Amino acid sequence: MIKFLLPLTLLVIISSCQSKQQEGKQVSNIDSTLQVKATSILENKLTELNALSGQVIIMKVQTGHIKAMVGVERKDSADYQPNENFSQAHESALMHPISILAALETGKVKLANTIDVGDGIYICKGDTFKDHNWHRGGYDEISIKQGLASSSNIAVYKTMEKAFGDDAQAYFNLLNNMSYGKPDSIAGIANLKPAYFVTPKDSGWSDTAFAWFCIGYNQTITPIQMLTFYNAIANNGKMVQPQLYKDSTTVINPQIASQANIDSLKQALEYVVADGLGQPAKSDKVQIASETGTVQLEDGSYIVEFCGYFPANAPQYSIIVSIHKDELPASGGLMTGDVFKQITKYIFTYNKYFNSK
Repeated sequence: MIKFLLPLTLLVIISSCQSKQQEGKQVSNIDSTLQVKATSILENKLTELNALSGQVIIMKVQTGHIKAMVGVERKDSADYQPNENFSQAHESALMHPISILAALETGKVKLANTIDVGDGIYICKGDTFKDHNWHRGGYDEISIKQGLASSSNIAVYKTMEKAFGDDAQAYFNLLNNMSYGKPDSIAGIANLKPAYFVTPKDSGWSDTAFAWFCIGYNQTITPIQMLTFYNAIANNGKMVQPQLYKDSTTVINPQIASQANIDSLKQALEYVVADGLGQPAKSDKVQIASETGTVQLEDGSYIVEFCGYFPANAPQYSIIVSIHKDELPASGGLMTGDVFKQITKYIFTYNKYFNSK
């Protein structure tokens, strides 16, 4: 597989995530209690899975204020240690809803359209694409909405075929218009460079390279940049700058896509948790909207992720959970979805966090 990488160099320096800095310095948005709780939840899950590393980022939807930012990794011993390098970028199956949103923007597809994913195996120009349930016979005919809820690689790519045909450049133009891969910089996070990916205009794309990109491969992106996009969906299309410090809110893109398509995608992300692979994060206290993803890296290890927001009907918090583990089993829904659920329960239970800036 050909790789086209986003060179996103990012060195994060968050000394102690204190709520207040020295006099005259900026005041942090980090909530120390939430930071400690999120760290504990993540470390417990990493220990349970014997995972290599993990990240959790919690952000306020409307302001972009980062309330917790946790990174831990396993060192030589069995203990997990803080890892403040949030620059690590990787491929991500959380790309699925972003590709679907781009397809919706063409006006050529709707979430209710049906897609035949067959037995879960699809051959494209000699490359084989598989859905997670291919060994159980696949999903046959499903709607695009159901394909998203089932993390169907085949449903996503066939939707791209219907929306864009041979015009991959139109897809990349829409990604740029939607500010995919932003932000370029964050105060307190040094050396975050603009996102970049090779487009057909630059070097030409084969059908298979384009297909892999649509489902999250042939690129890399950092969790905080992925969270920024999902936060924009939660924020009715307005993309705001993630902020470690209590600065005024900065708008990156006032409207990443049409309101109608944002609304459609938000309903689909609710469906992921209600009836799809995101059900492990379902709560009887608050409605959650999210997507789950699992990718296998070139070294054979796995990235499992869960990204979403709550309450779904009036979003206040967006959260991304990313875990890197060596081997199977690897399930974004079961593993990172459980972390998401625990954090959501904590925030909702101690509802002093709600409506706070």
